[in-house]
Amino acid sequence: MHTDHWPADAVAAVTHDDPYPYYAALAAQRAPRHDERLRLWIVAHPATVRDVLAHPDCRVRPVHEPVPVALAGPAGHLFGALVRMNDGERHAAPKAALQQALAALPPARVSERAASVAARLAAAVRDAATLNAFASGVPMQSVASLLGFADEALPQVAALVARYVACLSPLASPGEIAQAHEAADALRDALRGLVRQAPERGLLADVVAAAWPDEHTLLANLAGLMTQTFEATAGLLGNCIVARLLGDGSAPVGLVARVMEHDPAIHNTRRFTAAEIEVGGTRVPAGQVLLLVLAGTAGFGHGRHACPGQAMAQCIVTEALAALGPLPGVGWRYRPSVNARLPIFMKESEE
Repeated sequence: MHTDHWPADAVAAVTHDDPYPYYAALAAQRAPRHDERLRLWIVAHPATVRDVLAHPDCRVRPVHEPVPVALAGPAGHLFGALVRMNDGERHAAPKAALQQALAALPPARVSERAASVAARLAAAVRDAATLNAFASGVPMQSVASLLGFADEALPQVAALVARYVACLSPLASPGEIAQAHEAADALRDALRGLVRQAPERGLLADVVAAAWPDEHTLLANLAGLMTQTFEATAGLLGNCIVARLLGDGSAPVGLVARVMEHDPAIHNTRRFTAAEIEVGGTRVPAGQVLLLVLAGTAGFGHGRHACPGQAMAQCIVTEALAALGPLPGVGWRYRPSVNARLPIFMKESEE
């Protein structure tokens, strides 16, 4: 197998043109492999990845740093309350409540809201800039609409989410983190106003009805529904658009399914060992970072690892593709990221 054009490592693979042969080679090794340069363990074999995801001593955040130090302030306060970024029994009930609320969301309602948002944004697509606005805007505005924000408020809410999410990347600049603090406060205030309208039914009502420990945790996790959409759903839509640009003219439903399997948005996730563990026949000390490769191996996106909003994401992207007319002549590159594959469209001359 030719390896000359393989990515430099498992993090660089995320934005590589074709990382999948490399991922397949990594997945052939059942035991974790320590990467000295990245200072973490690479876990790519499907069975070993599943073992790590299920291991009680493999946490979503380091024990000594539940919130990244760089996020100290409003953005970090919001991050620290996200149930998906916390382990333990205290967060089990809110996690279950979010899953139940998303599962109870009628597909027809998701389709209706996504189709409305997609039609409005698709009408403006004429070049790379407006195609980028479409790919990022449809997912976030659709979820904001499902939560109950008025149509005229959707662009502003989506802009707040985008500014807040920028700080969650370890590649974020000090300026992006400063903007994220402001956006976190504004987003929390907007969600507080929405909750105080006391909706009787729908996604917001189902989430609010759960037993939250306090208002801040509720608001943070409502924001979390939109921040997850920013990368996972927008990346899926963007990669579907790339597939179309490469000549895949199939119907939206089939295209979405193929892209989820062959060119997904989220390529890896991390876990942190709270104690010494044995996984894949290898002893891994406490305090270590495990990089779990999710892309390029069968079986992920399903079962215990499945995103609770996966069905909603598929529906939103399907409606977006259905609304999108002929694509402008554009090229693309991938946004710098350590885990998410999000194309950025540009003039072909800028590639």
